[in-house]
Amino acid sequence: MLNDTIVTLQGRVGGEVALRRAGEVPVLNVRVASTPRRLDRRSGEWSDGETQWYTVTCWRSLAEHGARSLRSGDPVFVHGRLSVRTWVGRDGTEQVGQEVEALLIGHDLTRGTSTFSRPVRDPAPGRADDASQGPGTAPADGAAGVAA
Repeated sequence: MLNDTIVTLQGRVGGEVALRRAGEVPVLNVRVASTPRRLDRRSGEWSDGETQWYTVTCWRSLAEHGARSLRSGDPVFVHGRLSVRTWVGRDGTEQVGQEVEALLIGHDLTRGTSTFSRPVRDPAPGRADDASQGPGTAPADGAAGVAA
């Protein structure tokens, strides 16, 4: 982990948000497209660069929360470990893919708003009062939003 390449990228969810299990562990795979914009100082015009696609993998609670929160087209930011994978495609050409194991993922609030809600946790074993409103419980009004 000392020599991992850590990146933060900004982009949009492209395609399906796919939650699966690796044994007992939830895993979320999502594609994120990031298109850099550059200002040409001479003309004062903005232009789009080449879109870069990343496969983003989230594990455990981040995977479950991401599956409930993210949809195709959502603006997101991702912070995680970058790796580059090379393989031979169906047409026989060498392909290169950029993958990010997400440590953090969330909506890009420069592009819109989001609502945060904590996940509902099971009450402590043997506890008689299941309806407590302590930390970690859902709002009493049933407000829905983006899970943590």
